[in-house]
Amino acid sequence: MTRYTLAAARDIALRVLGNAGVTAPNAAAVADALVAAEADGLASHGLSRLPAYADQAKAGKVAGAAVPKLSETAPAALMVDACDGFAFPAIARGLAHARTMAAASGVVGVGITNSHHFGAAGYHVEPLAAAGLVALAFGNSPAAIAPWGGSKPLYGTNPIAFGCPRGAAKPPLVVDLSLSKVARGKIMVAAQRNEPIPEGWALDAAGQPTTDAKAALAGTMLPLGDAKGAALVLVVELLSAALTGAHFGYEASSFFDAKGPPPRVGQFFLVIDPARFAGPGFADRVGVLADAVLGQKGTRLPGDRRLAARARAAKDGIDVPDALAQDLERRAGG
Repeated sequence: MTRYTLAAARDIALRVLGNAGVTAPNAAAVADALVAAEADGLASHGLSRLPAYADQAKAGKVAGAAVPKLSETAPAALMVDACDGFAFPAIARGLAHARTMAAASGVVGVGITNSHHFGAAGYHVEPLAAAGLVALAFGNSPAAIAPWGGSKPLYGTNPIAFGCPRGAAKPPLVVDLSLSKVARGKIMVAAQRNEPIPEGWALDAAGQPTTDAKAALAGTMLPLGDAKGAALVLVVELLSAALTGAHFGYEASSFFDAKGPPPRVGQFFLVIDPARFAGPGFADRVGVLADAVLGQKGTRLPGDRRLAARARAAKDGIDVPDALAQDLERRAGG
């Protein structure tokens, strides 16, 4: 493993993206998100994504110079066209505007269309929660999950996230999960490292259980909660793709290579001012429930491990597989 400080990791990400033709503002938005994922212990959404991102930018599968277009379609509705560019700058623009609108309307819906991989979903809602807002995120992705009882991938792994304030001097509560039994990026990382995956994560192309990561990538992911999870995956597909005019998972090209046209997936966010509903005491009430949870032996709140990893990374840096580090150094130095 190769160790980087967070600043060094961000620098190498900026150079890799810049050499691939990504503009400085877009590269900064992407680099910040990927390094934040690494710091939080989410390597599947971190620097491992950079080679594919760079290759796609060079091939034009993602528009590295795209400038997102924002429009207010109603007093509490926003649409952002990512213009085939990276999701991060488009989402940042939409949510910044939504934060202002929520002060007046109480609730704002934000749709992102013609978008790309949006990384760790919790990354987008955490700043809103830290500002005292409640936020929900939904995103679709290229087909990886079959309808329950089927064998052909149709839906993406379709992550969701929730964030809200937790009370004075406490970090916000953030819930972030894929609706597959595990994020597909974890299987991608296992495939890169030639490591097996646990049984129960995925099926191969023949519909048989597999522990081979590469066979899993060629097959289907299993949904969280079996049939019930598959139903939730459908809901997220409709919210993030049908509602935003984006591609369904089976219409989208892969996030993992530079082949084909832009994926043009979608994301949808709800931003809520809790003071319009519960008054000024919402965060304190969240804190009461959080304390009740933590009052039971053996419990923890969602995100506790992520925050601990973040603190370690700020102090000690992050470890990246040598092969990936060598690839990134090569790309950064060109």
